Amino acid sequence: MSGKPKLYYFDGRGKMESIRWLLAAAGVEFEEEFLETREQYEKLLQGGSLLFQQVPMVEIDGMRMVQTRAILSYIAAKYNLYGKDLKERALIDMYVEGMFDLNELLMYYVFQPADKKEQHFTNMMDKATNRYFPVFEKVLKEHGKDFLVGNQLSRADVQLLEIILMAEEFKPDILAKFPLLQSFKATISNIPTIKKFLQPGSQRKPPTREEDVSKVMKIFHS
Repeated sequence: MSGKPKLYYFDGRGKMESIRWLLAAAGVEFEEEFLETREQYEKLLQGGSLLFQQVPMVEIDGMRMVQTRAILSYIAAKYNLYGKDLKERALIDMYVEGMFDLNELLMYYVFQPADKKEQHFTNMMDKATNRYFPVFEKVLKEHGKDFLVGNQLSRADVQLLEIILMAEEFKPDILAKFPLLQSFKATISNIPTIKKFLQPGSQRKPPTREEDVSKVMKIFHS
């Protein structure tokens, strides 16, 4: 294994995108091996690299890590993006778990059958604007800092920015009623490592398209 973390996934966002975001925010260079065929995936399976027969898989520090949350927790702890003590870590975990729920709604929209898309979209936008974003607006107001937890960047800030930008792809004015989240977005987007990741030519992936869905299905479900 090389010195850089190596990410195994298809050439798209999916569950790996939050991992790309967190590594980028930490200023860590990483390599990617894109799974483009069923054969590549089966080779990983047969080689025993995928503990639960699933990707994402990340080679890092001599380990082959699977399970998105475990990978994100390791990266956050290693690169000081996990709070200064146990209480801060508990808050970060709590916020991030809520974010995972919204992230999955946004991520799986493109995978919905045509007759379910409208219902999924309505549900997704309702939950973003009435359940999740009000929580983080309130957290920022009560905390009174630029960050969700403590007074330094954490994995919670990185993941929230990722989700805000995803939600804006569906509805550009989704933050209209959330002035503190608007300020948060501007502040976190200007952190140098994140600003770099948001530039064209980075390893950030574009939104998943309808045509990408069939490719993914062929690799993992054929």
